[in-house]
Amino acid sequence: MKYIKKQLLKLQANDLLIVTFAILLTIVNLIFSNRVSNWQNHVIVNIITIVLIFIIVNMDRPGKGVFWKQLHYWYMVPIIFLSFKEIYFMVKPIRGVDYDNVLIAIDRFLFGGDPTHFLYQIANPYLTELLQIIYGSFFFLPVLLGIDILINQNEKNFRFMTFAIILGFFLSYIGYFIVPAIGPRFTLHDFASTNTELPGLFFTNFLRGIVNAGESIPAGTPNPMEVVQRDVFPSGHTQITLIVMYLSVKFRTPTRYIFLPVGTLLIFSTVYLRYHYVIDLIGGLVFMIATMIFAYLLFNWWMKVKGEEPFSYPDHSK
Repeated sequence: MKYIKKQLLKLQANDLLIVTFAILLTIVNLIFSNRVSNWQNHVIVNIITIVLIFIIVNMDRPGKGVFWKQLHYWYMVPIIFLSFKEIYFMVKPIRGVDYDNVLIAIDRFLFGGDPTHFLYQIANPYLTELLQIIYGSFFFLPVLLGIDILINQNEKNFRFMTFAIILGFFLSYIGYFIVPAIGPRFTLHDFASTNTELPGLFFTNFLRGIVNAGESIPAGTPNPMEVVQRDVFPSGHTQITLIVMYLSVKFRTPTRYIFLPVGTLLIFSTVYLRYHYVIDLIGGLVFMIATMIFAYLLFNWWMKVKGEEPFSYPDHSK
């Protein structure tokens, strides 16, 4: 027990969060093994992930060089995507229902119609091109913020920022389990006609194809509506982008001047490009607020357990 406790206390809050989520996914896979066809592979990947994390943590110590330190900083980037794909194989067989009809009804109650249809009236190739490029920048924003904080501030701020981002992703994945849905590009529009109805200029179709492939519907998929990832509510793009914008302001990073306008356009693009209903964006805001509250409490709880100084936001009033 002393050895286990010693190993656990070596973990940063980020490491502990990923290990905990991997264990949670493993438990869910085991409980629903009769529904998730490849649950054994998921369990194996989760176990390997946990083992690799402990290896990285133990190798990240003085004298081991920069490689392990940088790997410890950034290994969570592929982990987030791997978890996203694992969720893909779990949500539909476990839940077996989509709630697009509910989300559509809420949007129509709030706006008297479908926002994606309203925005189609202002659609033009120049705007579509701009918004598709910005939408595609989503995964780079947290990385850019992390680099900014790591270079210009300190490691604890970086650790908290990455903890909040990881927690945000994981909470959104839980949201996909609670409210599985596929989005307006399938339910309110003809998905096969997207490139024709919302044409861009140079890169739109290419970037759209990358997004589709990431959601398990590469070009030529015969039944995209059936196999696409259930990842609509909450809007993870909205949630994580708001977290990036919020932290860039709290930390007063130079990159905030990029994140604020780009982030605003990115959130708008989620509806304009037909990926989300507006209620998904509202859900993303709620999940963002919850993420920041829980991130602060959980991060500092682990700092206390480890006997380290708690995190606090920089005081810019001085």
